[in-house]
Amino acid sequence: MGTGAHLIVVGGRAGLADRAARRIARLERLWSRFLPNSEISRLNACAGRRVGVSPDTVELVERALDGWRMSGGAFDPTLLGAVIRAGYDRTFARIPPAAMPGRSSAQTGCAGIETGPDWVRLPAGTGVDPGGIGKGLAADIVADELIAAGADGVCVNLGGDVRVAGTAPEGGAWTVAVEHPWTDTPVVMLGLAGGAVATSTTLRRRWTVAGEPRHHLIDPRTGVSAGGPANLAAAVAGRAWVAEVQAKAVLLGSAWRGSGLPDGVEALRVDASGRVRTTPGLAAYMDAEPPAVLAAREYWVPGTGYSPARER
Repeated sequence: MGTGAHLIVVGGRAGLADRAARRIARLERLWSRFLPNSEISRLNACAGRRVGVSPDTVELVERALDGWRMSGGAFDPTLLGAVIRAGYDRTFARIPPAAMPGRSSAQTGCAGIETGPDWVRLPAGTGVDPGGIGKGLAADIVADELIAAGADGVCVNLGGDVRVAGTAPEGGAWTVAVEHPWTDTPVVMLGLAGGAVATSTTLRRRWTVAGEPRHHLIDPRTGVSAGGPANLAAAVAGRAWVAEVQAKAVLLGSAWRGSGLPDGVEALRVDASGRVRTTPGLAAYMDAEPPAVLAAREYWVPGTGYSPARER
């Protein structure tokens, strides 16, 4: 799915980590839009018709529909056409720094997706890009299966979508760092006994088209690469696919401070100055109070160019 994977398995019988790696590879073969024989590629090629798919792919599409509904449309899995038109028409490693617009006539159409026990039908003229939710759901699936197979603890990190369960290697809770591309200083360190953290940012996977910056996070309201004051958001939730959906909603500004976040989800966002704002409940996960606290649930990340003096 165009990203790296990091697995930690604590306890359990020998070979569980290898089993998990094979499971991730299997989900990659099913869900990657860059593999012509994947089930996602077949769905896109046959939009308008029922396509027989695996239970894993049915679950992926149904969770994507759940994410679309819970985010009020801020997450939309049918943005494939817009992603391609922005220039992301191949694996990111193959996109040149100065790219050309891609060609696609696919439009959005989440409301018309239909699923059955072993099939999916996309509306004609649409296409799906599993994107971040595919990584989040894959992390959930693998973590759940490892615990069911007898692991004492597990951490699955797929491109920054982190799902943890059970006991950490040194016992107790897991510590997850939310990282920022501009600095080696973590935005925050979070302690989780179980659950997930996902980060969404406009600062990675960037290129230009005709001199204009582009990135992979498309705003469904505009159909182009997202802008706005926030450039990074992170969400904590019980499931990684939920955290992924909510991180994007927070980044786009459609969910914040409980006004659009489901129960059990906490979040933070970082603006271009390096200022961090968090939902009040995130404090329960913080291993330590971040440095240079400006006010309740607000601080700045050293090394990103922000100074409190600029506010005076």
